[in-house]
Amino acid sequence: MGNPNGFLKYTRIENDWIEPKTRLQNFNEMHVLLDEEARRTQAGRCMNCGVPMCQSAIKLAGMVTGCPLHNFIPEWNDALYKGHFDMAAWRLLKTSSFPEFTGRVCPALCEKACNCISMEKDYSDGKDIKDPVTIHDNELFIIEKAFESGYMKPQVPKNRSGKKIAVVGSGPAGLAVADLLNRRGHNVTVFEREDAVGGLLRYGIPNMKLDKKIIDRRVDLMKAEGVEFVVNANIGADKKAEDLLKEFDAVALCCGAKKARKLNVAGEDAMGIYPAVDFLTAVTKEVVRIGSEKMATAPVSLGDMDPRGKNVIIVGGGDTGNDCTGTCVRLGAANVVALEMMPKPPVERAANNPWPQWPKVLKTDYGQMEVIATQGEDPRVYKTTIKEIHQKDGHVTGVKTVQVEFKNVDGQRKLCEIEGSEKELPADMILVAAGFLGAEEYTPKAFDTQMTPRGTVSTEEGKYATSTEKVFVCGDMHRGQSLVVWAIAEGRECAREIDQYLMGYTNL
Repeated sequence: MGNPNGFLKYTRIENDWIEPKTRLQNFNEMHVLLDEEARRTQAGRCMNCGVPMCQSAIKLAGMVTGCPLHNFIPEWNDALYKGHFDMAAWRLLKTSSFPEFTGRVCPALCEKACNCISMEKDYSDGKDIKDPVTIHDNELFIIEKAFESGYMKPQVPKNRSGKKIAVVGSGPAGLAVADLLNRRGHNVTVFEREDAVGGLLRYGIPNMKLDKKIIDRRVDLMKAEGVEFVVNANIGADKKAEDLLKEFDAVALCCGAKKARKLNVAGEDAMGIYPAVDFLTAVTKEVVRIGSEKMATAPVSLGDMDPRGKNVIIVGGGDTGNDCTGTCVRLGAANVVALEMMPKPPVERAANNPWPQWPKVLKTDYGQMEVIATQGEDPRVYKTTIKEIHQKDGHVTGVKTVQVEFKNVDGQRKLCEIEGSEKELPADMILVAAGFLGAEEYTPKAFDTQMTPRGTVSTEEGKYATSTEKVFVCGDMHRGQSLVVWAIAEGRECAREIDQYLMGYTNL
């Protein structure tokens, strides 16, 4: 513990945002990072608790709190505070495969479980000290410092096992499986159906949250360490599953859960309605083509997906909906409305939502901030969904919305319409960010793996082996739609199980 009084002495200071109207001029990353001295001071707020809730992913009242990777957070905060940057990186990388990803896009489950939140008052002067340690920002500083200093070098295995593993999908789970198994000395080939490596990281997360150069930097490092990547390889469609089963000693399915949920309302066949991830993918490809600096002002080749000058309605109030919001406002949408079925969360924790549970409170993210700055009001409309879609000449022109609420009907909790709450809204484009129904079936079907009613690939509880010999699964394809940090955690655990299967033991 570098500074025993740090949590009492120092105030939490996060990485700042670039002002909304300035950052809307491009698709660059949006944060202003603290300098080295300030970041070390923030690390000094870590108390090195006897029971560090931040690093323990535990389930409380049906909700998981703490870090799924079980990062050694007090250890690397202490090293960062003391300026021992290589030591901090060494301890961070022991448990976290890609801190440069989670340091940018993770919602910081660790911070919500920080013991500083459980404190009531600063006993010295009565100040409120309920702000958590800046774990998320500290993590990003450590890994970026490691790349900057040259600490991050290719680590090529000294010995190879001769075993060959195919990883299908190059999102966070697939990359984590590949990274760990390659370090073990196995020969790993990653197959990606898109034209570039990254999966969700590349085409599901906008450039302003995760610059694609960060993915390329890590992929180049993995290539130098011996991992082989094959793009434009759609396993189960263009390439047969049986070919992989013959050629490789084990196969890891890490294809995500990209089967989009539909609205199931009248008029959904109209032109101008798109799944959110398809829209974000198209925009990211344009960012790569044009460049993030010019993207907000240069002509784009998005066709009917171009939101410029349009009334855009986004269905879904989660992270993906917010990403669509920020993307549309950058591209010059005339108006953005985001529909959310759930009621507006409280500003402060409810009595039945105590620490260290995840706080179910109102969060205004970057996309909503940007619409407020340009349109003058929050784009979110709560307890509302689309009841009917209007069209003219086959293209969407507007929607009829209705307010909804959950009620107990015949002993079951059901979503019900509120009578007389219908409203008409203009719409030239609708983006559906209402979640996913599970994995796309063609790849699991090609490998003859059993599926669950939730549309995920079935395994024994706590295991990653599927019903098909030498085929394993992890990430969203295994657990359903989730966070990048959970995909990485599952990828690491799946790699251990594959190693055990191949070698009879594992030292991972």
